[in-house]
Amino acid sequence: MPVQTQCTVAEAVRLNDFACSLTLDVGEEMAGQIACGQFVHIKCGHSRLLRRPISICDWQENLLRVVFEVRGEGTEWLARRKAGDRLDVLGPLGHGFDVAAGSLLVVGGGIGAPPMLGCAKYAASRGSEVHAVLGFRDAEHKMLTEDFAECCRSLNVISDDGSTGRRGFVTELVEEFLESRVCEGCTACGACGLAPVIPAVLACGPKSMLRAVAEVCARYGAPCQVSLEERMGCGVGACLVCACKTSDGHRKHVCKDGPVFRAEEVDWND
Repeated sequence: MPVQTQCTVAEAVRLNDFACSLTLDVGEEMAGQIACGQFVHIKCGHSRLLRRPISICDWQENLLRVVFEVRGEGTEWLARRKAGDRLDVLGPLGHGFDVAAGSLLVVGGGIGAPPMLGCAKYAASRGSEVHAVLGFRDAEHKMLTEDFAECCRSLNVISDDGSTGRRGFVTELVEEFLESRVCEGCTACGACGLAPVIPAVLACGPKSMLRAVAEVCARYGAPCQVSLEERMGCGVGACLVCACKTSDGHRKHVCKDGPVFRAEEVDWND
């Protein structure tokens, strides 16, 4: 069950000109329930009615880390918090990633990178072979690459303008990675003595990026889960702000039924 509690900011760090990292002491009850891909709802100042949903980047023992970019008044207020400040936090919330054992590719686009770090660290700690692909607008927006390098077998970075990594889009790196794992037209003929190893793909980022990643994964038969980004009101499924259409024609709440869905569940034309 989600917990609402007053948390102390244990550490506040500016990652770049746009992104901030807050490590919160949330206590055993909340920390003990966290799963990969979940989020917390943080009250940002007394005058703001709606909380701000922030993905969980990492957690250990009683500590929970969130990484966010300043996008408005709420996150601007949050970015001014310092070590020792107190925050009203509700969480953990949402349906997260199913992180199974085996080969795994985590894909993060922009502010979608932070929640993928928690997935990578969790999987690596359980013996999985984890690889990462990260995409950023430019070098000024790059974040957390050293953290990913510590827990991933490989890390590839790409940017819109080529100022960090190479120039292009994350889907190019995803396709290259999947292609390197599967012989062209492979039907497990056994000629090489090896069965094809298709990694699971976990992704978070803008919807256009997720749709492109899902299409690439479908071509290679790679199971894919995506974390959707939507505006939220209540965070617990009581309002309809974050409702999204699924491929079976129904509507689901991103905050409660998601934010993580199997790629084939999502109606990408909605």
